[in-house]
Amino acid sequence: MALTPKLELRQSQALVMTPQLQQAIKLLQMSSLELVAYVEAEIEQNPLLERADGDDAPAADAAGDDTTDPADEPTNAEDPVAGLDADYDNVWGSDGARGAVPHEPWHIGGAANDGYAPVEQTPAGEITLRDHLLNQLSVDLDDPVDRVIGVHLIDMLDDAGYLGDDLTPVAQRLGCNVARVEATLARLHDFDPAGIFARSLRECLALQLSERNRLDPAMEVLLDNLDLLADRENEELQRRCGVDDEDFAEMLAEIRALDPKPGLAFDNEVAQTIMPDVFVRAGAGGNWQVELNNDTLPRVLVNRRYVATVKRQARTKAEKEYLAERLTSANWLVKSLDQRANTILRVSIELIRQQSRFLTRGVRHLRPLIMRDIADAIEMHESTVSRVTANKYIATPRGIYEMRYFFTNAIRSTRNHAEAHSSEAVRHRIKTAIEAEDAEDVLSDDRLVAILRDEGVEIARRTVAKYREAMRIPSSVERRRRKKRRY
Repeated sequence: MALTPKLELRQSQALVMTPQLQQAIKLLQMSSLELVAYVEAEIEQNPLLERADGDDAPAADAAGDDTTDPADEPTNAEDPVAGLDADYDNVWGSDGARGAVPHEPWHIGGAANDGYAPVEQTPAGEITLRDHLLNQLSVDLDDPVDRVIGVHLIDMLDDAGYLGDDLTPVAQRLGCNVARVEATLARLHDFDPAGIFARSLRECLALQLSERNRLDPAMEVLLDNLDLLADRENEELQRRCGVDDEDFAEMLAEIRALDPKPGLAFDNEVAQTIMPDVFVRAGAGGNWQVELNNDTLPRVLVNRRYVATVKRQARTKAEKEYLAERLTSANWLVKSLDQRANTILRVSIELIRQQSRFLTRGVRHLRPLIMRDIADAIEMHESTVSRVTANKYIATPRGIYEMRYFFTNAIRSTRNHAEAHSSEAVRHRIKTAIEAEDAEDVLSDDRLVAILRDEGVEIARRTVAKYREAMRIPSSVERRRRKKRRY
């Protein structure tokens, strides 16, 4: 068979992810903090972009470009929003329910000052646990080997100030015996704060009691039986300690005054306050208003005057190509931000519409809901809904919730043609029933199954047990034992 060259024409279809489309998808799933950081980086590297402060024109209006919108943008003529400057008070009925849940207005702080504070007003950096321990190490340990071991042990501490049980890896890594590491650790146990470098809760408390000169034999016995203290077996614990009621009460008071996590005293991380992306407010006549939180939306625009000036000065082909590329990138970013805001709003509107009974009546009325339900209702792809609801929060009169909280699995109803139950609502029913149980009538998992089935919930015993354990609720046997000790 002879081999000869030949030409063939083939036609095929393929989805090409352009850089612009990748950017739009990337922006869609970013949290508000990630989005701000990304936009700031784009402004720094693109001279045609600038922040739109105060009452400047919205970003989409400033673009003035016919760049094609990214994929997944629906072509619904009844799109509830038109841009960032639209009226976001979209109102609808809440399944005929009347009487909105009362709520207080949200107060959002103003934007941070972009200027730099004077040096004398700049707070000094707080010392970390590691710095605090290294300072003591440099003073208290003279031997270079002990110092090297000490640095390794400091680096092994967790946030609470605890070490792992096994010191063998440290000895092997440094080429010394475990006894040398143990000896160094014994000296580190004298460091401040008391209880640091412990390998167990018992050792942590013992170090603190020893520092206070209160580690007597009775207290040693108490520390050896911390499980009895946790289970409130006070009578048995007192008997083992061999002390009278007054001494035992003093011992318990001393234990409670100790710090089980001494390392956290140097925790300098500031907890980040959740900034909701969407607000849901009660309107007139039992309706709900949904609006975007403008404080979480970076507002940028293209500086047209600067573009015109640079265009007149561009001479070479490379300069013109660079300007065209920067202008295209800037226009696309502005349009992508506008589309992101609109998409979040459309998904939030439908999400709240379908879960309006939760807002008016509580978690027991949370509907089973999957992302496909939202996607079909607003004519979007399910993957787009998934990206929109990632790392986004909704502030409602009942609290601030992650968007994905409202998506729950369905549990069948025992009644014919009745609506299925949300798994989150079923968890709430289990928790409520257990909290209301009597010490003499503790509910077993089988009893909970019977109660739920009487309420129309078709559920298996193993599912009840799984939900109960997920909520960290003990078994009926353990709850009965604790309630008897309490009463």
